Amino acid sequence: MNVEIWSDVMCPFCYIGKLKFEKALEQFPHKDDIKISWKSFQLDPTTITDPSLNTIEHLRLKKGWSKEQASETIAYVTNIAHQVGLQFNFEKAVVANSFDAHRLSHLAKKYNLQNELEEKLFSAYFIEGKNTADYETLLQIANEVGLDKAEVSTMLNGNTFANEVHQDIEQAQQIGVRGVPFFVLNQKYAISGAQESDTFLQALHKAYDETKLVDLPSNDSVVCGPDGCEI
Repeated sequence: MNVEIWSDVMCPFCYIGKLKFEKALEQFPHKDDIKISWKSFQLDPTTITDPSLNTIEHLRLKKGWSKEQASETIAYVTNIAHQVGLQFNFEKAVVANSFDAHRLSHLAKKYNLQNELEEKLFSAYFIEGKNTADYETLLQIANEVGLDKAEVSTMLNGNTFANEVHQDIEQAQQIGVRGVPFFVLNQKYAISGAQESDTFLQALHKAYDETKLVDLPSNDSVVCGPDGCEI
């Protein structure tokens, strides 16, 4: 069963949602049958990478908020993250355009290392205060999950996987994704936001149950289910 997750590296609720979904997956008896694909989404494609600007100040300037408003919002998100075991360090987080990180994620998908890479990217951004648009940082992260340094360098210095990133973003628009994280189970059930693990678990059971086929004697008959016939 396929689970597609639209997210952005700079989205705090995407990281929180990842952990809540993984908690649900650990309780799911058919977890080994689940294939996860991370899909690209940019909260703000116009973001200019600026290592001198942390996310708190960036949020204040972007939203036109007071320092107090920005701090209250950050404190709220930090508290939610803490509840799932994450220690966000927004004061260290570097404002960075996520496009190249998304390209790297597509390369990781080629080697079934996408989930490991996404975890490293989220941690680098929200916890370690690393610049996730910096090529050396991305090379280091890629190396940590087992990607070939030469291939990663070639990819980053070219335009490889740019089309795939754009295609993911376009697909999100087509299916009505307005915010992330956004989970699609078997191209049928959608879950928006960092829902509780129980919600994810219920959705996994429902989607999985509808994928099961009844074993029949071998003959020329065709089995059809609630969603139509398998071709």
